[in-house]
Amino acid sequence: MTLTLTVPPRTDADRLTGLPVAVIGAGPVGLAAAAHLLERGLDVVVYEAGPTVGTSVRAWGHTRLFSPWQYVIDPAAQRLLEATGWEAPRAASLPTGQDLVDTYLAPLAATPQLAPVIRYGTRVEAVSRQGMDRTRSTGRADTPFLLRLHTADGVTDITARAVVDTSGTYTSPNPLTAAGLAPAADLGDRVVHALPDVLGADRARFSGKRVLVVGAGHSAANTLIKLASLAKTAPGTEVLWAVRNAGTARLGADAADGLAARGQLGSTVHGLVESGQLQQIASYEIDDVRADGDQVTVTGRRAGEPFAVTVDVIVNATGFRPDLDMLREIRLGLDDIVEAPRALAPLIDPNLHSCGSVPPHGVAELAHPEPNFFIAGMKSYGRAPTFLLLTGYEQVRSIAAELAGDHTAARQLELVLPETGVCSTDIGGSSCCTTPPATATPAAEDAACCTPLDSATGNTSCCTN
Repeated sequence: MTLTLTVPPRTDADRLTGLPVAVIGAGPVGLAAAAHLLERGLDVVVYEAGPTVGTSVRAWGHTRLFSPWQYVIDPAAQRLLEATGWEAPRAASLPTGQDLVDTYLAPLAATPQLAPVIRYGTRVEAVSRQGMDRTRSTGRADTPFLLRLHTADGVTDITARAVVDTSGTYTSPNPLTAAGLAPAADLGDRVVHALPDVLGADRARFSGKRVLVVGAGHSAANTLIKLASLAKTAPGTEVLWAVRNAGTARLGADAADGLAARGQLGSTVHGLVESGQLQQIASYEIDDVRADGDQVTVTGRRAGEPFAVTVDVIVNATGFRPDLDMLREIRLGLDDIVEAPRALAPLIDPNLHSCGSVPPHGVAELAHPEPNFFIAGMKSYGRAPTFLLLTGYEQVRSIAAELAGDHTAARQLELVLPETGVCSTDIGGSSCCTTPPATATPAAEDAACCTPLDSATGNTSCCTN
């Protein structure tokens, strides 16, 4: 008996028809990605692990960005907002992280276009291909992505035609040890995340305590300045600063730096060291950190000699790294050093570049061996510092054009960045964006995120993405 098919067999390419693009993370770059994809006529779903938009931004919401509003709003996102009658804040004013959420991200997420496609409280635990682990090649590009999601209701799998991972790195700090390994013991709240609200919500955690700040970048400097300010009104507060190298490449003491805020930040910190308000422990390679009663003892080598210090609390300002666990079944093309896409890594490796040498980039630099999979935003920089918001917006504009089939537009970069970016330093350090030069045109300004120092309050800030 012969069986005759009465309908054409379904091709592999048809399996992608009608599936959305999955965006991981509802931060500034994730929402910008969704806006650009929708503007291109592509279906999209945004998965956010937190209970609301901009979860990581809220964590450092007390900090004030250095760049004014006109440089931290994505063009496609602004077009969505303006269609609802939204009015942009005063262009020259400087928002805090919380302002960024309340005035920009929350209204953007509430637009008629984005509100239906954002899934809050949904953590992406893994990304793969439907029925295919990373070892299978035949028909891979035409096979839907499979995302395993964890919600309050349990675990479920969904499919997508493409994936844009904008989940960031804020929740993945570099470990304290020089070897890049986590301390052997659980230290609980004896170690706090970078950019604590020293003069606000976290004040009691630091008042009257012996505090060690670990890190050589602007996030560390921000916290050190605030701790020094706290010490003036909180007797018994002692501030120590541990750096791995003999010097601090990103925190020069010369206030005449062409990037004024960075120079001022470095000058202020070094001035605090010289005046004795901060005790710097240079050339300190940390080997382990262990609980010592209510305190914590840090052991290692200082200039090659054994050295230990005991403190009440540690601020881990050592920078961030990407969490790649959920991408184990995806074919990634990452640089061996900075864990960024291979074509992007040479452009951002802080071992190779000084401030001002990082160019804008798009799909050509962000591509992986896995077709239609992209990492964008801060996570695309791997362990390299000084990611710029406008850089992320240009990344997702390019990705959206590529996924829409407009390959020419995807490769025509539309962003001109000013002379700012990665400063030469060791891999894994923390940093932030810095003041654009006075010669930069408005269209070329970056989303710099260090505020000028307020000498009265010690209020300087550094954002994390």
